[in-house]
Order: sequence, then structure tokens, then C-alpha cells
Amino acid sequence: FVKSTSRRRVSFRSFSAVATAPKMAEIVDNPLLKGFVFPPFDVVEAGHVRPGVRSLLKELESELGELERQVEPTWTKLVEPLEKIIDRLAVVWGIVNHLKAVKDTPELRSAIEEVQPEKVEFELKLGQSKPIYNAFKAIKESPDWETLSEARKRIVDAQIKEAVLSGVSLQDDKREEFNKIQQELAKLSQKFDENVLDATKKFEKLITDKKDIEGLPSTFLGSAAQTAVSKGHENANAETGPWVITLDDPSFMSVMQHARNRSLREEVYLAYVTRASSGELDNTGIIDQILKLRLEKAKLLGYNNYAEVSMATKMATVEKAEELLEKLRIASWTAAISDMDELKQFSKDQGAPEANDLSHWDISFWSERLRESKYEINEEELRPYFSLPKVMDGLFSLAKMLFGIHIEPADGLAPVWNNDVRFYCIKDSSGSPTAYFYFDPYSRPSEKRGGAWMDEVVARSRVFSPDGVSARLPVAHMVCNQMPPVGDKPSLMTFREVETVFHEFGHALQHMLTKQDEGLVAGIRGIEWDAVELPSQFMENWCYHRDTLMSIAKHYETGESLLEDIYKKLLAARTFRAGTLSLRQLKFATVDLELHSKYVPGGSESIYDIDRRVCERTQVIPPLPEDRFLCGFSHIFAGEYAAGYYSYKWAEVLSADAFSAFEDAGLHDEKAVTETGHKFRETILALGGGKAPLEVFVEFRGREPSPEPLLRHNGLLPVTASA
Repeated sequence: FVKSTSRRRVSFRSFSAVATAPKMAEIVDNPLLKGFVFPPFDVVEAGHVRPGVRSLLKELESELGELERQVEPTWTKLVEPLEKIIDRLAVVWGIVNHLKAVKDTPELRSAIEEVQPEKVEFELKLGQSKPIYNAFKAIKESPDWETLSEARKRIVDAQIKEAVLSGVSLQDDKREEFNKIQQELAKLSQKFDENVLDATKKFEKLITDKKDIEGLPSTFLGSAAQTAVSKGHENANAETGPWVITLDDPSFMSVMQHARNRSLREEVYLAYVTRASSGELDNTGIIDQILKLRLEKAKLLGYNNYAEVSMATKMATVEKAEELLEKLRIASWTAAISDMDELKQFSKDQGAPEANDLSHWDISFWSERLRESKYEINEEELRPYFSLPKVMDGLFSLAKMLFGIHIEPADGLAPVWNNDVRFYCIKDSSGSPTAYFYFDPYSRPSEKRGGAWMDEVVARSRVFSPDGVSARLPVAHMVCNQMPPVGDKPSLMTFREVETVFHEFGHALQHMLTKQDEGLVAGIRGIEWDAVELPSQFMENWCYHRDTLMSIAKHYETGESLLEDIYKKLLAARTFRAGTLSLRQLKFATVDLELHSKYVPGGSESIYDIDRRVCERTQVIPPLPEDRFLCGFSHIFAGEYAAGYYSYKWAEVLSADAFSAFEDAGLHDEKAVTETGHKFRETILALGGGKAPLEVFVEFRGREPSPEPLLRHNGLLPVTASA
């Protein structure tokens, strides 16, 4: 997942002249306003946000006025000063937003809430600047257009398109209406996100009876007892409890997959799928309002619906996205039906009283038992083989082999927001630093939002060169939410968590290994949204590569390697329930497109009616009547995946096909793998948004992408052939 702040559209929006001016003392000592190489995450507090952001906006407002007065249709008089304005706001707001995601406090929330409208107002002013828009059009129409590099042409085209999507062409009254919508949408998205975090935080299930925790693995019990200690049960321990269950992912998944107590699974499942759907944290009205405003915005811009607005800056069209989703749905449906039949039969053979009426809280539990029986793999028993330090060592060795880079710990070089955060430096083969990144691995449900994401801190840029010669180096965040270490045990990971770390590192690599010096299209900037998951999903494939997996799978106490036999079983289990897992993603993608293309706010169908209608084609068991999954669907209501969730599947086609280049070269041939890795680095990872993604893919692969490798990897090809 790429967090929304990292996908900064360069049509920026926000500043209020009526805001209270910050006092001079507040500005002089404000860490947000001081020059820094790495952000001062350790000292930025909620109290710095209002004066810091307001002072910066005032300065940028003045620079924008100056730019508009003196603008000329040349790179140095238009694009470079514009990049400076965009970048400075992106970096400072990025710091503030990042702290809200990883170290949330009521004070920080309220400070952001107060200055966000001013920021949005400035971004709108910038995005709707006629002098800037006209200057970009003049560059495009000038005789020098053909002499521009491809990256510069992409910047100009993107700026013109984004200005139009920001309302630059609207008449005054329509523009005012558009701006009100943008302000309101920013507020609603923030509120949606806060409600999900608060609802997740609110649920706590204290367990004192050992019978209730039967089946739950010891790693989880250690973590649940640690949570209990933090809630005031000071004598809690893994063996005797008490234990506290929460709705953050490691806790929720452990209960769903391993708790023998069916009523506990039911209670936790219902709490999870009804998060943020009642009382003061209810997101239903917020969703309705968001969808209504997005549709109004689309109509103002001359589109039929918001999905069309979203696709204006993507590789796909609504029709092409729907076509791909339907093709994959047909390929997955029969396999998913077989998955369910197999699960029913298996649970029946095990004597489960619920076998003939499996419900949602039974699926993960019995799937795990079936996986254990079929492949003799127990995810929990494998945890000791996947300790975080070993996983990172193996990941870094893989990056060295594929891309010729060295990754070294650089803790202490940059300030961090929590003592568990690690900091690393990436060096090229000559030993020169090329990038840096932070890694925040552990779950902290009281202050950190769930999920995993990558975000940019700063992008590579020639304009921000520290010495006037070499470009500013890129810096990234990687954030995960796995189980923290317990006592002297390191963080022990599930195989899925290993895949997640590889995934986020793929995003980070595209940001950090870019060779693009034009800041507005460096790294992940300027890449069409539906191509941005290519490197992340590509990296996941290496978790199944024998040499890579064997290099990370070492028992944390004995150092013993994972048995070859278990590796083969992991490989075989890769396609376990592939139809079901594929349908799950297709459901999310389809409901997202339906809500943004066919839903009529205030019409006869509610958002939940649409969800249920989509489920008829994408879920083998219908959802519960009380299911309110949409109220926690942050990707599309608080992130930047609105009418864009399909991009996971779109990019999965690209990433599976990219990995098949390594299969074609021979995964056991280190020389061939290294050569193909170099080619991947020089194309997919190096070119950033400076070249159209399809052209970049063809440059790497030698042809256009095919869905065949994805279906083959998922074991779904025979179904496709007969569909």
C-alpha cells in the first residue's frame, strides 16, 4: 500500500488570509521551519503544527504571487520555482501527516484539523493558477516542445491535465463550488480515518479463563498478555493470563485462524466487520457524503461519474478495468466454489458440528486446519524460522544480488519518532550513498494506524541539490504492524508478514533507486496509479524463491535452516485457496468501481445494497446482514484508491509478468538473475514517472504484458481455458 501523502498530485490546493498569524517566537524555534537533511521527528509536537504550517503557507503564498507575476514559459522561470513550492509543502505536511499515522494524539488531530482547510485552500489556489496553467500550455505549443526530454514532456502534460482536474477552467461560481467540495472531502476523509482508528482501539476483550484461549499460539498469548499489562493488569503473563484481545491485525488474525472457541471467533469477527458503523464513530453518513461530493465534483469537471475522473490519470479506463476484473472473476469463481466444498467436507470429517453451516468466523479457522492437514504446515510453528532480523538480512542480500546495492544500518544518523524505528542507508557498488529509509515494524494500536504502507519523506531532485552538482537523495518510510518482540524473543513473523515486508520494500526501492533528477517525476511521483504496485507485488514473488527463502528461514534460537521438505510444502501451498483469495480482492475492486460509477446518492440502492449485490458475484458465502465492511474501507474513503482499488489486480498482471522474465532467464542461474535484475533496476526502478508505464514495461520485458503468468502463478489457468 502506498500511503496517500506519497502520491502527491501536483495540482495542489490551501491558505486562509484570515487565519491567526503565528507569533515570531513560535516561528523562530519551530522545528518544522528549520533547515534539515532528515526531518526532526523526535521533537515535532502538536504545538508546532499550527504556527509552523501557517508560517510556511504565508511564505509559499508570497512565492506563488511572485511566480505568477514573473512567470515565463521556460523551465527555469516556471517549473523549477513551482517544484520548490510544491516540494516544501509536501515535505512539511508529510512530516505532520506521518506523525498522525504513527504517533496519534488528540492534540495532533485537532491541530491538523484546524490548519488543513488553510492548506487545502492554498493547494487549490496553486492548482487553479491561470498564469501557471497558461505558461505550461505555452511550453506545449512552442517550437521547442520537440527538443524537451520525455520526462519534461510528461511533467508538462501532467500539469496541464491536473490543472484541469483541479478546476482551472471552471467559471468563478463553479470554481467556488468545486473548492468547497475539495475542502469538505479533505475533512470527511480525515474523520473517516480517525473513526476507524478509534473504533479499532475501543474494542478490548479481557480473557481470564484458560478454556477460552484454547488453540491460540504461544506467540500470540505472550503479546496479548503484554497488552493486558499495558492496560493495568500488571501480573499478566502468557501462561496464566489475563489476556487482552484487540482488533489490530495480528490479534484479529490469530483469533480467526486459531481460537477453538467458536463464540469468541464470532464475537471478534462481528466486532471487526461492524467497526465504525454505529454511535458517534459511525462512518455510514460520511461515506454517503463523500460519494455525493465526489459525484458533484465529477459533474462540475464535465465527467459522468467519479470513476471517470479517477481514470483520467491512470493507464486503464473504466471499461478496461471492469473487463480485467470480470476476466479474473470468471477464472477464480469455480476454484472458489471448490475451495468451499473442500472446506465443508474437511470440517465434516473432523466432526465439526458447524460443518453444514459454516459461517464467516469459521472460514479462516478451518482453512488453517485444512492447510496444516494438506501441507503439514502450521503458520504459527513456522514463526520461529522468520525472525525479523534474519528476514531483513535476507531481503538486503537479495537486493544486493538483484540490483547491486548495499544496505547498511545508519541508526543515530536521523531522528526517529519511536525507539523501535530503524534507519538505513543504501549505497551503490562504489560505496556512495544513494538513498535512506526508515523502518517502523511493530504494531502500536493505541497510537498507530493498522496496515502496512510506504511513503516518501523527500524525493530525488536536481532542484534541491545540496551542492549544486549532485541531486538531493531520496528518503522513504516503510511502516508495518507485526507482533513486537516479547521479552528477549525477537519479533517472530508469519509467512504473510514476510511477504508484506518484501511488498513495502518494493515500493521503497522504486522511490529510492530512481535515476530521474526531475523532482516532479522522480521515484514514485508521476507514475500512473495503476502501475505503482508493480515493484511491490514483484518483490513478493521472491519469498518463494528457494535461495532467498532459505537465506531468511533460520530458527531464531538454534540457527537451524528450514527443512527442504517444508520449503516444498510452502511452495505447494502458494495456490491454496487461490480462487477464494483472488475473489476477495476482486470484491473490493468491484464494489469500489460500482460505488464510484453506478451508485446514485439518495437513490433506491444504499451503499450496503451495492456491496451485497457485488458479493453475489464475488463471495461464495453471502455477507451477514449486519456486515458493515465499507465503514472500515480506508483505502477508498481515507486513502487515494477511490475508483482505483482495481489497480492492485492491474499491477499484479504486470508484476507477475515481470517476474516471469526471471523464470524465463532461469531462477537457478545466478548470472542470468543478476543480469535480469540489472535490467529491472535500469527500467522499472530507475525511470520513475518520467516515461509512460507501458513503455517502461515493454522496455524491460520486450513486449506488452500478458495475464497468463498471474493465472499460472495462482494455479487458475485451467479454469480460464474452460471459462
